Amino acid sequence: MNKSTLIIVGILLIFGMYGCSSYNGLVGKDQEVNGKWANVQTQYQRRSDLIPNLVNAVKGAADFEKSTLTAVIQARAGATAVNIKADDLTPENIQKFQAAQDQLSGTLSRLLVSVEKYPDLKANQNFLELQSQLEGTENRIAVARNDFNTSVQGYNSSALAFPMVIFAKMFGFAQKGFFQASESAQAAPTVKF
Repeated sequence: MNKSTLIIVGILLIFGMYGCSSYNGLVGKDQEVNGKWANVQTQYQRRSDLIPNLVNAVKGAADFEKSTLTAVIQARAGATAVNIKADDLTPENIQKFQAAQDQLSGTLSRLLVSVEKYPDLKANQNFLELQSQLEGTENRIAVARNDFNTSVQGYNSSALAFPMVIFAKMFGFAQKGFFQASESAQAAPTVKF
């Protein structure tokens, strides 16, 4: 073999090794994003599982506005109907998921505000415990979403940086979507008694 052939083979080997390393790095970051997405879904599922207990505690302790309870139950059904697989985390799909979750958050807020009218319910230990768990779940959701966005940022930064973008496109690693605040989150909620 002559010297130029050895140089070309050496360059191809280096390029191949860099390509393998790049691919493995993107796979690791993609799996991290998928894991963080699973954590987000777990926290939303936890909230969804708590809602029937909360509704039953409210029903049992107060002569409550039926329309509010019905709205919570319907919003829960709508939120659990929207499922996104980890390999389809496009910005549009995340917005659809977030819209369903925002609707549920809004109805839960109305439920908790309406409860203020019922002093016996506010003192009920089961209700207080469920309300505390729901507040904790909302905090866990916020943390899980923040962790997910951090993971997506790391993945997207790697997949879009040169020369990694070449390998990302070659191997089909697409940009992932972020959770963003909904437009309704821009306005402060009104509380009426």
